[in-house]
Amino acid sequence: MIESLKIISVVIIAILKKDLLQERRTKETFIPILIFGMLVILIFGFAVNPSPVVLASIAPGLVWVAFVLAGFLAANRSLVIEIQEETIDLLLLAPIAREFIYYGKLLATYLLMLFVELLMLPVLAILFEINLLNIEFALILMIATFGLAVVGTLLSAISVNTKAREVMLPILFFPMIIPIIICAVASTELVLGGSGLGDIRGWLQMLLIFDIVFFVLAGLCFDFILEE
Repeated sequence: MIESLKIISVVIIAILKKDLLQERRTKETFIPILIFGMLVILIFGFAVNPSPVVLASIAPGLVWVAFVLAGFLAANRSLVIEIQEETIDLLLLAPIAREFIYYGKLLATYLLMLFVELLMLPVLAILFEINLLNIEFALILMIATFGLAVVGTLLSAISVNTKAREVMLPILFFPMIIPIIICAVASTELVLGGSGLGDIRGWLQMLLIFDIVFFVLAGLCFDFILEE
């Protein structure tokens, strides 16, 4: 049992390292996502009324709109690169369970999303005059972003071989992450209003349930999706 877990972890980490090293070398996903995320923030920052009352009411939604749009681009690229570089067949021919490919891709997408979001946080804090440096928001960010990565990586695999990939992925992605957005925005609003961890526990639990359910389902379905 322990030996099997070691093998599984080695395989997943190998895929994760491959993706991260490739991104570090080319930066063809990170740079466009970061620029796009910053542009979204700046557009919202200059488009809304700068009064404190207005900013306080819309800031939670704007924060997560920026994160979701940036995360969508990250998820979109998770398997597209493998198709473009014709390395997907090598992954599929490897003597490993297909769900391990998903887990490695998921972790790479998740870490990329988190890194971009962390770089966006100072700009959000300055433009919208909000304090996001607290443990409550950190928990919301990590749990909600993991859910975005879980759904995005799975749907990227579903849409990657379709003729209308650019249209199919957003049609599938945005409706499926509505529960994440609702929980993330509601809990962020409470945190920005001064609420503590106890006040957002219910929202965090719902986010965790969503993450766990989709994580398990994605692992079970990934082999079938790749075969299709």
